[in-house]
Amino acid sequence: MGIVASQSIKNTIVTYLGFGVGAINTLFLYTAFLSPEHYGLVIYVLSTANLMMPLLIFGVNNTLIKFYSSYKTKKLQNSFLTFMLFLPLLFVIPAGLLGSLFYETIANWLANENQIIKDYTWLIYVLAVAFAYFEIFFSWSKIHFKSVFGNFMREAFHRLGTMTLLLAVFFNKLTVDQFIYAITIVYIIRMLIMMGYAFSIRFPKLIITRSFDYITVLKYSFLIIIAGSVSMILLELDKFMLGELIEIENVAYYSVAIFIATVIAVPARAMQQIVNPLTASYLNNENHWDLEQLYKKSSINLFIIGGFIFVLILVNINQLYALLKPEYSQGLFIVIVISAVKLVDNLLGNNNAIIFNSNYYRIILTFGFCIVLLAVSLNYLLIPIYGIEGAAIASVIAFTIYDALKLWYVNLKFKIHPFTSKTGYTLVLILFLSLGFYFWEFHFHPIINIVIKSTLVAICYAFVVFKFSLSKDITTLIKKLLKIE
Repeated sequence: MGIVASQSIKNTIVTYLGFGVGAINTLFLYTAFLSPEHYGLVIYVLSTANLMMPLLIFGVNNTLIKFYSSYKTKKLQNSFLTFMLFLPLLFVIPAGLLGSLFYETIANWLANENQIIKDYTWLIYVLAVAFAYFEIFFSWSKIHFKSVFGNFMREAFHRLGTMTLLLAVFFNKLTVDQFIYAITIVYIIRMLIMMGYAFSIRFPKLIITRSFDYITVLKYSFLIIIAGSVSMILLELDKFMLGELIEIENVAYYSVAIFIATVIAVPARAMQQIVNPLTASYLNNENHWDLEQLYKKSSINLFIIGGFIFVLILVNINQLYALLKPEYSQGLFIVIVISAVKLVDNLLGNNNAIIFNSNYYRIILTFGFCIVLLAVSLNYLLIPIYGIEGAAIASVIAFTIYDALKLWYVNLKFKIHPFTSKTGYTLVLILFLSLGFYFWEFHFHPIINIVIKSTLVAICYAFVVFKFSLSKDITTLIKKLLKIE
């Protein structure tokens, strides 16, 4: 896959580095050094900021990727980039002013169920702005097909910073209150570093002209606000609503389970950084054949890699929770069902990129609005009855419907789908190994059990994938690693 394979591999390594650090933070440091209440508070503040971010960014991160490759002259590109840089301020500044005027009302509403939230409400806005402009500068680098550094900043930098701060709490260098403020500073620094890198690739020449179609760009940005962030909103929405409807420590239990399941999405997140602008380029140049090939290749590659991670999670989940405090084990069901949902997301390959960067992007606004409305309704209905498991069920229903709609729509408009015969073979492999190893327990320490099971699964999985060449790209990679001609 050329540039896709090269940068996807680098991005996967970087992303797994970030998730490795995140795993240490989420599963061990947070749970050991912070009370569930304070851990839940941190997750609530970050999740609420992520929910607010799409409104402040005004879809600019997606708009940059969709339109940049369609402008062929430097003057048009500079004019477009200038517009993208300042457009979010039309929403950031009024939001800040309104937040200041109605701060007490907003803070009291958010802290209705958990008073601990009130003193940290203002951090939500600061973090949302930092998140928004980080994504803009990341997209700025992606449109020039330079995604690896930005991916490091997105996946690893803040987690390394958080690890340092958690250790500072452990050694009594920071109080818990200071820790929460320090995390905010880490995200601000991350945004500023990303800005410096983006500008080093192409420094903006501030040009304001009428040389490109502002109306089309604004229309796309407006419609993509919700549509471009539905997947993120669905996962962050649960954490926000848990904090609003039940005790905030439940957010901590839920967050640990979600983190474990989200590891399956790492390959997709890594590949997306380069596949997204490449998909936009194929669409802008009406290269239908390459688009279909990219769709199928991205699907089978992500399904195989995600399937392997799914099997590892499923067969080791009981041992993994045996390493945590007992109260966190109530998230076991959540890990299993959300893992299945994230595996289906991988199966869709670059489906999102095809819709977002095509002329049919408007339909995602309809899909997204309806799915978010459904998720909110389901959360309000199920969380008070089933707690964190109710939030997971709401996510599963919403994600499943959303994925099915996107799959159907791309096939309807482009007459392409991501499936091949290898998809079915891979599914059989995933099911066979999951059932075969889940009930096979060793009477050793949980860590030894995890190592033994993971090693056996890896050998069996790699052998089948290589023997039957389920993916040409992965087979080629295995041959290179094993130095096979």
